[in-house]
Order: sequence, then structure tokens, then C-alpha cells
Amino acid sequence: MTSRANKLGRMVSLVKLQLRLSEWQLAHLRQQERSLQDEQEWLVGTLNEGKPPAGSSSESIARRLTSTSVGARAIQAQASQQLDQVRAESRRVKQFEQVAKAALADKLRDAEKRSLEEMTGTSLTVREWTPRPANRNKT
Repeated sequence: MTSRANKLGRMVSLVKLQLRLSEWQLAHLRQQERSLQDEQEWLVGTLNEGKPPAGSSSESIARRLTSTSVGARAIQAQASQQLDQVRAESRRVKQFEQVAKAALADKLRDAEKRSLEEMTGTSLTVREWTPRPANRNKT
């Protein structure tokens, strides 16, 4: 029972690390999404002013805006998938924690049982070797 509880504890730790990695990836995708949105806003503002920056034309800014929009949509789709993954891993962590908690409770009950047996001087082996009285209801 001890090894099962320990293994489950390690598995919980591993799944939590996976969850943290997924959360970090989601935060990174959201940061990229914000950067692309900021760039889109700047490009739209530049086009609306009618005066492109030196070395740029309205056409080049429009092409850049189009590619930025496509990139932003792709990042949004990835972020949506990553959010689904984070939610699934969060549920998985909760499930593993419940299983690990039950295994730890079993481990503690077994330890208490052994402790009580040691205090009372009885053990499973002694009880197994002790002759039992014959069943009186036999016919």
C-alpha cells in the first residue's frame, strides 16, 4: 500500500507540472496574441493617417496588416486549443489528487491497524495460527 500511495503522489506531482507547463504555454500564446493585436492597431492607425512611415507604402502596410491578421487568427485558434488542454489537465489533476488522497488514507489506516495490533499484542499471523472453535450450528 505504501508504494502505491507514493507512486500516486509522484504521479500527482508530474500531472501538476504538466498543468503548469500548459498554463505557461497558454500565457505565452495570449502574450503573442496581444502583441499582434497591438501591431494591427498601429498598422490600422498608420493607414488611417494617410502618411505612411518613411520607407513604407500604403500597400506594404496593408500587406503587413493582412499577414498580421492571419497570424492573430492562428494564434487565437492555438490559444483556444491550449485553453481546452489546460481545462482537461486541471480535471485530471483533481482526479489524481482524489485517488492519491484515498490511497494515503488507506496507507494511514493500515499503519494504525498495525500499531493497534502491536499495542494489543495480536497480529495477523497469530490470529491465523490460533485454532478456531468448531461451529456449533453444524448438523
